[in-house]
Amino acid sequence: MSSSDAFGKLILRLSLGGLMLFHGVAKVTSPGSLQWIGTNLSSFGLPPELAYGVYAGEILAPVLIILGLFTRVGGLLMAINMIVAVLLVHMGELTAITSSGGWQLELQALYLFGGLALFFMGGGRYAVRPN
Repeated sequence: MSSSDAFGKLILRLSLGGLMLFHGVAKVTSPGSLQWIGTNLSSFGLPPELAYGVYAGEILAPVLIILGLFTRVGGLLMAINMIVAVLLVHMGELTAITSSGGWQLELQALYLFGGLALFFMGGGRYAVRPN
C-alpha cells in the first residue's frame, strides 16, 4: 500500500468517525432522544430496548474507526446504524431533493457508504491495528 493510500484511509477514518461521534454525544447528552428512537422502534413492532444500539453505531463505531482498531467492524456497525436510521426515520425523504438541489439523505448516505468503504478497505497503515 502506498503512503498516499494510507493517508487517504486515515483522512476518511478521522472525518467519518469524528463527525459521527458528534451525533453519538448528542444522544448521550439528550436522553429524550433515546426514548424517541425507542418509540419509533415500537411503532415497527420492535422492542424499544433496541434503541440502545444507537450507542454502538454512533459512539463505539466512531471510536473504533478513529483509532483504527477493528476498523472493519466499526465501519459495518456504522453502516447498519445508518440503514436502521433511514428505515425508521427517513424513508419519506428517500426521493426528496433539497432547495439547493442536493439529495435530502446525502449525509446519511455518506455515513452509510463511508462505513461500507472502511468495512471493505480496513483502517490502513496509520491505525492502532493496521490492516
